[in-house]
Amino acid sequence: MKFKRILLKLSGEALMGEQKGGIDPAVVSMIADQVKTICEMGVQVGLVIGGGNIFRGVAGATKGMDRTTADHMGMLATMINALALQDSLEHKGVHTRTLSGLEMPKVTETYIRRRATRHLEKGRVVIFGAGTGNPYFSTDTAAALRANEVNAEVVMKATNVDGIYTADPKKDPTATRFDHISFQEVLEKGLKVMDAPAIALCMDNKLPILVFDMNKPGNLVAAVKGEAVGTLVD
Repeated sequence: MKFKRILLKLSGEALMGEQKGGIDPAVVSMIADQVKTICEMGVQVGLVIGGGNIFRGVAGATKGMDRTTADHMGMLATMINALALQDSLEHKGVHTRTLSGLEMPKVTETYIRRRATRHLEKGRVVIFGAGTGNPYFSTDTAAALRANEVNAEVVMKATNVDGIYTADPKKDPTATRFDHISFQEVLEKGLKVMDAPAIALCMDNKLPILVFDMNKPGNLVAAVKGEAVGTLVD
């Protein structure tokens, strides 16, 4: 394995499947199967999941909600997704812990860095829920933060396209894909990879980001082996 400890970032929308919202159990099961495969190969896996399939804080704020309230609602949405994925993984025999950035002791453990690291060392999948636990920060930034805190070797951003393009390939047929790009280029070109604070956090700490299509069977395994999958940002 090229990477022994990874932080996998999933969007909430990835859990919808063909639905207009909510959670598709078949999609969650498919994701869990892929995570189980790399765990059995000895990879330590941390996960951050967005909540856009249920509620997105920024969207609520643009419609007149208080931003802090909206972001707290978004954090709770990520916890729903985290618990759904935890349940699926455990049904497949994968030892999993969900750690929350917000205190909810009757539901799950509160995030503590040393505890998270110990879970990873024991081979447990660790799902980081509730973002950073603070409003005004996206789950992209939470993924970059948690990855740095637990000394992950890479942030793997799962998307529905096979990497970073010069433009949206679904709208522009002339768009070309980057195999490799620097953090500075991503920021200068305004490419929609992760939000700017997340990119800056990874850049400052020399933590690479791999953007790839997880919907293609075998891609996650290929990615942890270091094969040419998606776009590498470093």
